[in-house]
Amino acid sequence: MFEGLRGALSGVARSITEKQIDGGDVDAVMAELDVALLEADVAVDVIDMIKADMREALSGSSVRRGEVGAFVRSRLAEYVSRAFEGAGTVDIAALARAKRGSGSPLVVVFVGINGTGKTTTLAKVAHALASSGVTVAIAAADTFRSGAIEQLRAHADALGIKLVAQNYGSDPAAVARDAILYARRHGVDCVLVDTAGRMQTNRNLMDQVSKIVNVTSPDLKVFVGDSLAGNDTASQAREFHERVGVDAAIVTKADGGGGGGAALSIAKLTSAPIAYAGTGQGYGDLEPFDAGALVESVLGAPAGGGA
Repeated sequence: MFEGLRGALSGVARSITEKQIDGGDVDAVMAELDVALLEADVAVDVIDMIKADMREALSGSSVRRGEVGAFVRSRLAEYVSRAFEGAGTVDIAALARAKRGSGSPLVVVFVGINGTGKTTTLAKVAHALASSGVTVAIAAADTFRSGAIEQLRAHADALGIKLVAQNYGSDPAAVARDAILYARRHGVDCVLVDTAGRMQTNRNLMDQVSKIVNVTSPDLKVFVGDSLAGNDTASQAREFHERVGVDAAIVTKADGGGGGGAALSIAKLTSAPIAYAGTGQGYGDLEPFDAGALVESVLGAPAGGGA
């Protein structure tokens, strides 16, 4: 995973070999960073933050030839590490187990636009939870997209997990509420709620998602974003965060060379931890997100440290 971000940032570090960093050289470094980070699917707003941080670090510094690349790499490692540390971490299975005996399941609402793999990702999370001993029910609260309920039913049948669904056109919030009531009656640990995913600027969609959140009072709102969609993914995450609050995120298609830039952007713009990275089509193709491993693999430096 994260080959795009690794290659882009490594290229920046290799290309910067000036002996003395003065004002002009800092501008050259910024230009290198700008292109590299854009190519690595980092959001424009986050690029501006990184460049401001790097410009402050480089301005007035004197670095010997051959050491500027290492300096830039180290500073980037610190920035990326701080971004993920600030977002924290989340363990959905542990949260579900912690609620056992409370009389209410852990409720997780999945949000995101169509085409990002949201429904398949929900099924992967259900598989991961069930494999760890957490009992799960799924709410088919996307009652708008043709085939959405059938898609979820196929996943639920394959996984042996209860699906709560109504007809197309039904109130999505009512479907989610029914699933929670089912879980309470049957002692189910966790309810995963699928939602509609028309474009995030669609007011009706956002109103429906907001209604589901208001009715169910979920423990987690999880944004699912396509790691290959670049700046759009960060824009979507920010829109959902502003409307309903994003508590965690999952990046999909991380096996396609992306993921690092999107994960960094989401964490920085929403302060929400990245829970998982999707790496394939199978139910087991979902890896717990390890920020430290990302920093080390992308930048060749250990996580942690400050400026």
